[in-house]
Amino acid sequence: MMETLSSSWLFLFLELLSLLFILLLGLGLLTVAVLYVIDVTQTRQTIRRNYPVIGRFRYFFEHLGEFFRQYFFSADREELPFNRAERSWVYRAAKNVDSTIAFGSTRDLRPVGSVYFVNCPYPTLGEDAVAIRAVTIGPHCRQPYTTDSLLNISGMSYGALSIPAIRALASGAKQAGCWMNTGEGGLSPYHLEAGCDIVFQIGTAKFGVRDSDGNLDDKKLQAVAAHPQVKMFEIKLSQGAKPGKGGILPAAKVTQEIARIRAIEVGADAISPNRHPDINSAADLLDMIERVRQVTGKPVGFKAVIGQFDWLEELFRLVNERGPASAPDFITLDSADGGTGAAPMSLMDYMGMPIQESLPGVVDMLERHQLRQRIRVICSGKLITPAGVAWALAMGADFVVSARGFMFALGCIQALQCNKNTCPTGITTHDEKMQRGLDPTDKAVRVANYVRNLDHEVGVIAHSCGVQEARQLRRHHARIVCPDGKSLPLNQLYPPVRSPDN
Repeated sequence: MMETLSSSWLFLFLELLSLLFILLLGLGLLTVAVLYVIDVTQTRQTIRRNYPVIGRFRYFFEHLGEFFRQYFFSADREELPFNRAERSWVYRAAKNVDSTIAFGSTRDLRPVGSVYFVNCPYPTLGEDAVAIRAVTIGPHCRQPYTTDSLLNISGMSYGALSIPAIRALASGAKQAGCWMNTGEGGLSPYHLEAGCDIVFQIGTAKFGVRDSDGNLDDKKLQAVAAHPQVKMFEIKLSQGAKPGKGGILPAAKVTQEIARIRAIEVGADAISPNRHPDINSAADLLDMIERVRQVTGKPVGFKAVIGQFDWLEELFRLVNERGPASAPDFITLDSADGGTGAAPMSLMDYMGMPIQESLPGVVDMLERHQLRQRIRVICSGKLITPAGVAWALAMGADFVVSARGFMFALGCIQALQCNKNTCPTGITTHDEKMQRGLDPTDKAVRVANYVRNLDHEVGVIAHSCGVQEARQLRRHHARIVCPDGKSLPLNQLYPPVRSPDN
């Protein structure tokens, strides 16, 4: 009797399974038929019209190609914007695992422009090494800022990044002793909750410190400056990924909280002006810097990607006319190959000067105007490895800031989804399902590890060059490959500037 019942149930189950298969097959065929009709009747896409249904796979494989290239087809040092070797170093540093490599380097030293450091026959011994020198920014301010950090977190706003990402970065910055730039999206509770040092960025839309008409509001400035964690203010003139274009936050990423912090409309694109309407000249820029400095009592500088040097010559001449106290306390130089969540390709690919050219040019200009010790230089632009940071220090930078290096430390896989709210690692999306995979507590440790390991390896380079700490690196400690295949020391390619008194 039991065997008969079991056979009946089995037969019934197989019947239902067969019906389900037939139903799914029918639905599948119906779907293919519908797609076929849609494809052959539409006129917008030639491939789909000529190859109905099958033509749709082109876009699927095109999308998958972004992932396959970085894992299967590209060599270690081929891919852009960051290659596998660079990403792997950051991942290992963030996880605090062994970063040594075996057999030999995959870096080709032959291409023109390749930089390498020159070792000293008598390297600095461990017991002779000294701590990284602290630097003071804004000595004329009521509240100057002194820090010994080398690498810091560049401007990435809450909005462009998710809540867990902001929390992880802020906590990691606190653990590592570096600062975190808010980006142009204003100051959120998530920036403040870990207690790290903050640089507040004033973008062209003045989010977080604007009145109802979009103008700078002194009372809101004072409210931001009242937070002891806020150490400096950065006026953003332009950024490397999109010079001449304001910030772009797609509507899908403008939540109620972000809209409240920025004082904008929920669910609408947040498009910043392409420049500050109230800054039209060098005099206006210095006036704005002085206004913010007087209201806040804290160091104030500006961020820009350099396209030409003439405007800086005018600015520095005016500083010397007004006196050193009128100078910006720092300049953040962004590179033409900087990154962002969303920008027109025409600007990202073709506009602005790379940091390799702009940094030495600005440092030398400051020397000529005898302002080098007054104005601190911060630089950014794909400087995510120890060699990049060491190069910048040797060329004259006081600090380096990075955005994408810290995104890799958070687990970014370079999926190129930053502008679509579909980031698979939860870093640049407000989709809570995606954010669930990003644990701020764990990732904060990785952020701190990244900073500490990078600082350590920059020190290793410095000691190999024969100096006691990273800020003692100079141009003669590195060489660059020239068109004839030979190399020149950087101090010969960029000779030291003599002041008028010499």
